[in-house]
Amino acid sequence: MIAGVQIKVCGLTNASDALDASSVGADYLGFIFYPQSPRCVDLDSYRAFQSELPQLPRVAVTVNPDRDLLERLEGVGFDYFQIHFPINRNSSQLAEEWSEQLGPEKIWLAPKVDPVVGFDENLLPFANTVLWDTYQKDAFGGTGKVGDWDGFRAISERFTEKNWVLAGGLNPDNVCEAIEKSGSKRIDLNSGVEKSPGLKDLNLLERVKTALENR
Repeated sequence: MIAGVQIKVCGLTNASDALDASSVGADYLGFIFYPQSPRCVDLDSYRAFQSELPQLPRVAVTVNPDRDLLERLEGVGFDYFQIHFPINRNSSQLAEEWSEQLGPEKIWLAPKVDPVVGFDENLLPFANTVLWDTYQKDAFGGTGKVGDWDGFRAISERFTEKNWVLAGGLNPDNVCEAIEKSGSKRIDLNSGVEKSPGLKDLNLLERVKTALENR
């Protein structure tokens, strides 16, 4: 935690970057298991450096995962499961199935929230944590673009019993403004603290820390 803000550093692909994230005060480490992501790691690669990771909660990031994938990720010891998915007529049924398999306390639901359609409140019973990422029609996160901070504040203030995580293009230059406008106490850092996709920049992580401490 940095200055009262919980931090998840996501898109990690190696132990060195995870150690850097831990050194600046990260609370969670995120690893992406989605083949279309430039930050994707496969399970064999993850197992190869797993023992070198700092002792922080680990979040497996997936898109529309099936039962088998979730079982395999659970089997290697992930603490939480961040699940991205489009909102459609099957969303609630899928969220219920994920919740039954893993338990709502382990799930970070990350629905693709179209600003025109809005957030589907029927999803809330299935997870204790909701991650709000920038909407892009043809992508699931990792866009580097900032999102709807006002929308985040509106929904998170209505449902304070949930843990709300703000994601989307957060970096040293905008993180304080994002927190001020959204009211978030939990943020997800990814592309905004990178040298290149999947490789984090310790200097940028330290700049985020300094910005938060000085706000």
